[in-house]
Parts: sequence; C-alpha cells; structure tokens
Amino acid sequence: MPRMTGAEAIIKSLRQYGVDTIFALPGGQLDHFFDAMYKEGEQLQLIHSRHEQGVAYMAYGYAKSTGRVGVYAVVPGPGLLNSSAALCTAWGNNAPVLCICGQIPSQAIGKGYGDLHEINDQLGMIRHITKWAERIEHPIYTPGVIDEAMRQLKTGRPRPVEIEMAMDMMGTEAEVTLPRPPASYDKPPVDLDLLAEAAKILGKAKRPLIVVGSGALEAGEQVLAIAEALQAPVLSKRSGKGIVSAHHYLHANSPMGHALWAETDAVLAVGTRIKEQLMMWGKDDDMKIIRIEIDPVEMTRIDTPDVGIVGDAVVTLQALQGLLDKVNSKRESREDELLALREKVYADIRAQVAPQMAYLDVIRDLLPEDGIFVDEITQVGFVSWYAFPTYGPRQHITAGEMGTLGYGFATALGVAVGNPGRKVVQISGDGGFMFNVQELSIAAQYNIPLVSIIFNDNTFGNVQRQQDEWFGGRRICTDLHNPDFAKLAELYGITGYHADSPESLRKNLEAAFKQDGPVIIEVSVKKRMPSPWKFIMMPQVRKQLCQ
Repeated sequence: MPRMTGAEAIIKSLRQYGVDTIFALPGGQLDHFFDAMYKEGEQLQLIHSRHEQGVAYMAYGYAKSTGRVGVYAVVPGPGLLNSSAALCTAWGNNAPVLCICGQIPSQAIGKGYGDLHEINDQLGMIRHITKWAERIEHPIYTPGVIDEAMRQLKTGRPRPVEIEMAMDMMGTEAEVTLPRPPASYDKPPVDLDLLAEAAKILGKAKRPLIVVGSGALEAGEQVLAIAEALQAPVLSKRSGKGIVSAHHYLHANSPMGHALWAETDAVLAVGTRIKEQLMMWGKDDDMKIIRIEIDPVEMTRIDTPDVGIVGDAVVTLQALQGLLDKVNSKRESREDELLALREKVYADIRAQVAPQMAYLDVIRDLLPEDGIFVDEITQVGFVSWYAFPTYGPRQHITAGEMGTLGYGFATALGVAVGNPGRKVVQISGDGGFMFNVQELSIAAQYNIPLVSIIFNDNTFGNVQRQQDEWFGGRRICTDLHNPDFAKLAELYGITGYHADSPESLRKNLEAAFKQDGPVIIEVSVKKRMPSPWKFIMMPQVRKQLCQ
C-alpha cells in the first residue's frame, strides 16, 4: 500500500473517479490540500477564485452543463458559509456538486477553543443543505468516504454532498489503498404492473401531455419516442429545456403548456415536481397524472398521482415504450395544430415583452445551436425561461427555484471551463453582476472564453417595479450606483463593449465571438422593460389547486 498524506489520499481517490477539474480558494486549513493538487501537475485542472462563492458557483455551472461531478474546495467556517448560496442552488436544482472543506485541528473540533474559522457543529450545519456529509477522521478512511460521496452523487436524486478533513489529518501520512470505482451503480427495479397501468391510461388518452424536468436530462431519446407515439406535446420550463429540441413541433414552452393543460386528459411527468401545474394551474377528475420520479419522497409531496413509478427515467421510459406499443390508439399528427399554437403564443409574447425579446432574438441568432446560455435573475432572464429556444439538454443553465440573484457570472465561468470549444453567453442585470464582479480577475487570469452581457438600468429592477406597483411608488434601496462595466473589464485586460440597442448588441456579440477570451458587453437600458410575469404566474385553468 502506498503511503500518502490525507490530502493526497483525497486527490488520488477523486482521480480514480475521473475528476480532472477542481475549483478552489486557498487558506490555512487547505495548505496540504493545495500542495497535493500541485503535485498532480497537469493531470488536474485547478481554477481558483477571489471569493468562496465564486468557486462554488463555478462547480455548480460545471456540473449542470456537463452532468459530471463539479468539485470545489474551501476553508471551514466563513469559507464554507460564503459558498453556501451556491450549495443551496445546487440543492434546489439537482446538481452533483462535491464540496471539500477544511477543518480546524482534529483535537480541537467541538471544543470551542476559538480556533481560526471554527464554528459550532459545522458538519451538522451543512447537512441541512446537502444530500449527505461526512468527516474523514484519518487518511486511511479516505477511500471509503470518497466512495460513498460518489455513490451519493451518482445515484438517486443528484444533489450536493460535502466532505471535510481536519488540517492536521490532511498532513498526516498513512498507508492508503485507493478505491476501484464500480463500473456502474444499480438502478431501481422497474415495476411492470404500474407501467402497464400507465400505458393503458396513456394509450387511451385523447389529449396527452408530457412534462419534463431535470430528472429527464439523460432521457431525451426515450421522451421523444413516447411523445411521437402519443403525439403528446412535451412541456419544459427551465431545467428541462432542450430535452426535446425547440425545433421539434412537439416541443412546448410554458405558455403553450398552460393552454394545453386546460384540455389534457393524461399527463406523463418525468423527473419534475410539476409544482407550477399542480399548485397554480390546477387539476380535476378528468385528468390522470402519471409520474416517473427517482426520489420516492418527492412522489407525493404536493399531490398523489394516479400512477406513481419510482425509477430511473431512461430505464423506465424504455420499458414503458414497449408496453405502450401494444395498447396505444391510432394517432394523427398534431404538427399543424401545435405549430399554430406556438405561432399564436409567440405573437402574444412579442406583443407583451418586445424589448426583452429583441435582445434574446439577437443572442439566439448568433449563439451556435450547441452553445450554452446562462440566465440570471433579471428582466431578460425571466423572459428567457419561456421564450429562449433551446436545442439540446444542458444548454440553458438557470438558478431554478432558488432564484439566487448574482449566481450567473461565476456559474458561467464554470460552464465555460467544463465545455471547451463551445460558445457560452451569460446575461446579468447590473445588480446581480456586482455579486461576483471580483471574478473578472479570474476570467482574465485563466482567459476563460465567456461572453457576459450586462443589462444596466442602475436599479434592482424587479424590486423597484414591485415598490411602484404594490407600495404606491415608495422606492427605497433600489437605485444603484454602478461603474462603467466595459471600462471596468478593460482594467482587468478584458475586452469591453457598450451597446444601447439590439442592433449594437448584434455588432458587439459578433465581434466577441471572434475572440478567444472573456468579453463584457454593457447594454444601457434607458427605459424600464415591460413586466415578464404574465407568462410565469399564469392563472388557474382546472378546478382544484393542490396546496
């Protein structure tokens, strides 16, 4: 058995599982860990940041856009807490993120001596926002803990996990046997009786509808096969976008889905909470709901489906397809009907949110079809949820339910690192961009080829809209004082452009895509954009709300 330090055991164990990229910010409790990464040389890509939130969001972007484990490392206490917003985002959006955290000296843990970065029960605290967390008490236990961490990340519902090791243990040498990763992990068995019941319901349905979320990201082929057999539109909002390409006539955005929901008689929901549909659009006895979900706890959280099947999306849909072939009704193509509905919906969208659409149209026109779009909590970002076409899975990265303002720029850096050779465009408002503005330094240092578009109206725009509409215009703390973002970028050695219209954005974006490093485009917004919420907070269309 080779001798190695605890820190080396972590790195060597991760390398056994194919980890080749780590985002990390150095500090006292990670000194041995950084030395271990140094010894790996070019076999390990190491990206650091200027703030712990930065590396955590980079790991999140890497994980969401690649499907691989995104790994980051931070010091304990304030370092871990600084990264917690990104952990929350990974939790809410089912991202396989591994946090590696340092710890104070092993003999002082839990004693309250006041060691540097000590907080009370760090492990217990972080377990509330992770799927699983554990301390490695000695280097010899490292392979077992890493093995379990990877099992948690790669099976069931993907969510973040955390491991920690005391600083003295990271420097302690011991004989360590490295793990042999399993060739694959077992998947839940398929319940053929429930699948047969689901097939009968779907086969007889007159107006079936499929709803997909991030749990179906690897099942695009199977989803499309069943959708075509049923002539069922496939509704996706944020994380499920691109599972069925927006080029396909069966793709449906949220406003289309809302119109279809009113008349559907059978819903197949795959890897999604269907929260919006159940809690806002409603249901009734004329609608049968079938759910395929890897997490049994999630199955009945909002409402109990007519048929609930716990299983892996790919395996379960493959089995369902075989059963459906035997009982499916004869179907006529719905292409003309659905394309007409799409045209009508987009005409309504363009009439309501024309300024946002004008900018999104430019981005979509110039971004290659395999390019990746990272949104933000901003007016253009909100519209992108339902009106920015996506042609493949993992091509629209979002903060999802967490709505973590400021996540976008650092997340997009991780996306670009994880997807070399692909164009990545990220949008921000001026408020959100300033949350992680310090990572301009990292974009420049590593020459990360990311194009960031900042829509600058010098306000927290959504909050100010609410102050005007809800509180009679009593504005407070929503006017912002900003730098010239293009000039700020140039101070870091990054190309900066100014735009004030969709036409000037087009010119700047064309120039940006010809470069091989980071670019900032500041778009001056002189007039408040129209409200995007009509197509997000859509009204009830069935009798009963599930609450």
